[in-house]
Amino acid sequence: MTSTPGTAPGGQSRLRRRAGTAAVAALLLAGIPVGAAVSADAGTPKTATGPQGQKLTVSATTGLDPAGQKVRVQGEGYGLTTGIYVALCKDNGDNRVPSPCLGGADMSGGSKTSQWIVPPGDPYEGDLAQAFGPGGTFDVEIEIAQKGDGLDCAEVACSVVTRADHRAAGDRTQDVRIPVAFAGQDPGDGGGEGVDVPAGTISYKSAAEFTTAGKPLDLLLHPDSKKLYVGADNLPDTADVDERGLHVLNPETGTSDSWISQAPGSTGALRASAAARIAGPLPGDGVVYNYPLRGVGSAKSGDEAASGVWLAGPTITDIAPGTTLDTVLVAQGATLSEIERATGTATRTLTLPGGTQFAADPERGALWYTDFAAGKMHRVDLTSFTVSGSFDLPGGPGGMAGFTETDPATGAVWVGVDRSVLVFDAAGTLVKTLVGKDLARDAAFDTASGRAYVVRQDGGDLSDPANDNNGTLTVYGTEDFAVAAKDLSLPGNHSQAGAASLAVEPGGTTVFVTSPAEGKITKLVRQVSPLVTRAPADLTAKEGEEVALTAEAEGAPEPTVRWQVSTDGAQTWKDVEGATESALTFTARTAQDGYRYRAEFRNDVGTTRTAAVTLTVTAATGGDTGGDVGGDTGGNGDASNGVGSTGGDGATGGDGGTQTSGGSTNGGSDSTGGSGSTGTSGGSSGTVGGSGSTVGGGVAGGTGTAATSGGGSLAATGATVMSVTLAAAGLVGAGVLVHRRARRRTEGAL
Repeated sequence: MTSTPGTAPGGQSRLRRRAGTAAVAALLLAGIPVGAAVSADAGTPKTATGPQGQKLTVSATTGLDPAGQKVRVQGEGYGLTTGIYVALCKDNGDNRVPSPCLGGADMSGGSKTSQWIVPPGDPYEGDLAQAFGPGGTFDVEIEIAQKGDGLDCAEVACSVVTRADHRAAGDRTQDVRIPVAFAGQDPGDGGGEGVDVPAGTISYKSAAEFTTAGKPLDLLLHPDSKKLYVGADNLPDTADVDERGLHVLNPETGTSDSWISQAPGSTGALRASAAARIAGPLPGDGVVYNYPLRGVGSAKSGDEAASGVWLAGPTITDIAPGTTLDTVLVAQGATLSEIERATGTATRTLTLPGGTQFAADPERGALWYTDFAAGKMHRVDLTSFTVSGSFDLPGGPGGMAGFTETDPATGAVWVGVDRSVLVFDAAGTLVKTLVGKDLARDAAFDTASGRAYVVRQDGGDLSDPANDNNGTLTVYGTEDFAVAAKDLSLPGNHSQAGAASLAVEPGGTTVFVTSPAEGKITKLVRQVSPLVTRAPADLTAKEGEEVALTAEAEGAPEPTVRWQVSTDGAQTWKDVEGATESALTFTARTAQDGYRYRAEFRNDVGTTRTAAVTLTVTAATGGDTGGDVGGDTGGNGDASNGVGSTGGDGATGGDGGTQTSGGSTNGGSDSTGGSGSTGTSGGSSGTVGGSGSTVGGGVAGGTGTAATSGGGSLAATGATVMSVTLAAAGLVGAGVLVHRRARRRTEGAL
């Protein structure tokens, strides 16, 4: 069986093929009738059928030169009332406008990357556009490249397409698409054609809500113990219980493992204390945290009370791990100190021009101190404990304070101000501003996936038309700052009762978000729409041959698959009954020649389809028939002396013949003919083993002089010359062959 790779109109699934030159492709195209099914080899044309029976043919579709090359595009059967563009475009799937396109829409007539074809007599015919030929035909050449004009075919699925021109932009009846792949694009580079959302779309959904930790203020998912630590205040509407303190939850169920409600006050006596901000984890288990107003405590799951110290001076406004395990960095307004956790003694102190919060980057020995009121950010060198630079926060003084966090992987500083997130690189240069519809309140980083998670809260003032009480979770790539997941609405999460915070499980599969106003923590789980990792390819088979198409996809939840078939050039599709496995296997029939197949993957997030691939079925040749009949009926006779009596009977002879040689060595005698006096299948009359010159096999009972190495001169050419008796025996033999194959092959797929 010969198979030729296919490419996916959702794009992304390609097979590398050797590219042919444009000249060779043009010669090949000239010899192929438009609309004929052809193999999709590198330099071979490929044809697609449109929704109104249009035929589109492109001279080369794979292994294309990324820097650019010319391809010849031909069409027939297009309507003579609608103009079209011919171009390389992003393939957005069925019934979606192909866009953007290389070179844009050509309305000048001078583009080399697209062509404008119009009905004869159209006002634009001439310098701007060329007219259709008889029967709605055209023959043009365009130059296509992998990247340009906002299109990058290394990142998205691309096709050479026809589409209605700008005067009928919403008309999808002229859309005919032929997927293309440039050199270096391999199968699995993309994910197939997303039907409702793009393939591989990441999103999050609520999986649970935890209400066991009072009014949650801060979160930390411990890297060692995997426990969820929650700093909490009391929730006013539960007056019977004072919920202040440090809560330790099981992150799977939200059940409470421990609750540390007591911490030393200003006199050293234990008292009920909220946990305002968590500084960081302790080795193994436990955390360091700040409790109001000036307490620095530490505790782990199972402790009855926290150990801690009470600092002198103003209220603590921020806290982070120190430069050693025994110290902690503390902001008390504009004063930064490093203190010993056991005694509360300050080992180093620095007063800045202003500010209230900071983010430490111990990997690079830096600390970033933000002064939202003045619109400034200061860099502190942690080795010398001095200010090493000051930077402006865009937007000027007075922006609403959100957060200051550093990306441990890159050293970039992310600052939430009002509805924006300002991203500075490790040198303090502003590199990106990410604007959302809600207030930026907290950020967390997942170094495993290279993503930043930002929780945004609504302002909560419903007299403002911009507010709706609903917050948002936004996810970005930390390298390109592109949106890395669909925005998720957080109903009821507003800032009137405190700032939201979040924690991310390594790998980003789970995210925990607090809502102080509602007294809950929402557990979010990641979902991914199906992404094709293995796509089927065009293939060619002979009548009666078993064929297999295979497709695989990944996603969360794990997607299911069903195979679909089109008998009318991909205009309509129907499910293949019972075909719900990754492999579709069936016996090819000539009636299926030109059928198209695709796999459709589904999960809760979306539906993704593979490319439609074409099955080409060729009729079995005479040599094939001769070999099979000779083998099944002639038995495994002696190939050297040809004595008919040793040939065996047709019922037990087995698959003696072969499809290519006609069975001259297995289906009876081969060289001398023998006497054949007692043979039942290779006997003297030659009725089953037959003459080597007509069916394949030796001259049973004759001299054997007519036998040839190819199973007989006529058998080698596929011609059949039989007596009536021999023809009847051949039909019986064929029945045996069909019966045997039916036992070991499935029925054809429609």
